[in-house]
Amino acid sequence: MSTKLYLGTRKGLIQAERGPKGWEISRVSFLGVPVPMLLPDARDGTLYAALDHGHFGTKFQASRDDGATWEERACPTYPPKPEEVADVINPASQEAVPWDLKKIWALEAGAAEGELWCGTLPGGLFHSKDHGVSWRLVESLWNDPGRAKWMGGGAEWPGIHSILVDPRDRRRVLIAVSCGGVWETRDNGETWRIIGDGVRAEYLPPELAYDPGSQDPHRIAWSAADPDTIWMQHHNGIFHSTDGGLKWREIDNANPSSFGFAVVMHPQDPQTAWFVPGVKDEIRVACDGALCVMRTRDGGKTFEALREGLPQHHAYHLVYRHCLDITGDGKTLAFGSTTGSVWTSDNGGDSWDRLSPDLPPVYCVRFG
Repeated sequence: MSTKLYLGTRKGLIQAERGPKGWEISRVSFLGVPVPMLLPDARDGTLYAALDHGHFGTKFQASRDDGATWEERACPTYPPKPEEVADVINPASQEAVPWDLKKIWALEAGAAEGELWCGTLPGGLFHSKDHGVSWRLVESLWNDPGRAKWMGGGAEWPGIHSILVDPRDRRRVLIAVSCGGVWETRDNGETWRIIGDGVRAEYLPPELAYDPGSQDPHRIAWSAADPDTIWMQHHNGIFHSTDGGLKWREIDNANPSSFGFAVVMHPQDPQTAWFVPGVKDEIRVACDGALCVMRTRDGGKTFEALREGLPQHHAYHLVYRHCLDITGDGKTLAFGSTTGSVWTSDNGGDSWDRLSPDLPPVYCVRFG
């Protein structure tokens, strides 16, 4: 059972620990600075944090003593754009996609010691083999012609927000792009292919609605017990795959809503997944002003709306894509909202306790 919880927020990195009286805040780092992404690395205990200093840009920090002290590591850096390379134009804004870091939006441990994967806006994937001391842009993906379809969703530029490393084969990695679909490599990033037959984008003209390269997956998740079973919280629905993401089926019975951003799967049970629904794209709040977490335990045949301990009147929370997490035993969950509330559950979501209602907007939630 995990005893540590890490929250990346609009105004710092907040840590909590489980004690005799439940979860309590134990430390705050980088007070006042946005922390859009973090990673507690279970392999060696290193805690990584991406900071967004606004005018001064992104910084990358690492701690080897659970946040007591920090040291700066290298930030992913885009190489200079060659003069002979044509611009990639963002279809949404008709502006050239820049070759410089705007935001770190995903951070995951690879399989080898010291290996990290980092997803960014404007859509670059970076790889480190030395604990983030240095990074290289994965040029095979950056130079893929399919990237010309990528466009900004909720952000100005395309962004890689989900990175899944197959526990059975470290050379297989899946990424999800908003907006740009799901991509797979089976050779540790040397080559890539777009996958995702059956995913539908209702915001596109009918003839383009099923184009895999134009999709807006908000988040993808798989179970360590079965990485071929994947859940996707899409911009306009929930999708489910049982063949590693090659083909997907749309779930049409999610209740109260199939709109949202976050999804996690049970680490040992691929039939079980959790979502935090909202009304719809144009109304990004909890359905009927009543916050709930949806759970399926039968592969999407049925859904439960879990509400015990969550506010049910005038609750206008939104939960971002990185703000729902689950422990390795599949029992403890936590999520944080844009209004600065954080809840935890020790019984798979059957009931919830609020850690705090007074935090800054939450960008990322992770158990240690």
